[in-house]
Amino acid sequence: MLNLTTIIAVASGGAIGATLRLLLNTWVNKSFVHALPLGTLFVNLLGSLLIGLLFAYFHLNTTLSPHLKTFMVTGILGALTTYSTFAIESFFLLESGHYLHAFANMALNLFGTILFAGIGYLTLIHFTK
Repeated sequence: MLNLTTIIAVASGGAIGATLRLLLNTWVNKSFVHALPLGTLFVNLLGSLLIGLLFAYFHLNTTLSPHLKTFMVTGILGALTTYSTFAIESFFLLESGHYLHAFANMALNLFGTILFAGIGYLTLIHFTK
């Protein structure tokens, strides 16, 4: 249900997630210079791993507050990960004729995030049995 508490949960989580994205993206791009936008890939893979872990945790702990879930998933992870940046970076790679880099970036983001979400989910589910 959308109410003021939910909005505050998303907004405060979003501030944390956006700040984390800025810090992590900057660190990765400075530390690992590469033709691919590795900072964006890193935050997308990390966010996907974390959402898998969180959904497994939510599955196992059904009494958690919906506001806490919204704070963590929609707020923090929603702002940490970035589809729009991935999209424009891929477009710029295509536009500049770096087709192999563009398709590698697209494949790594698409398949990598699904893989990492699954790894996160299955890891927590299997380790709690």
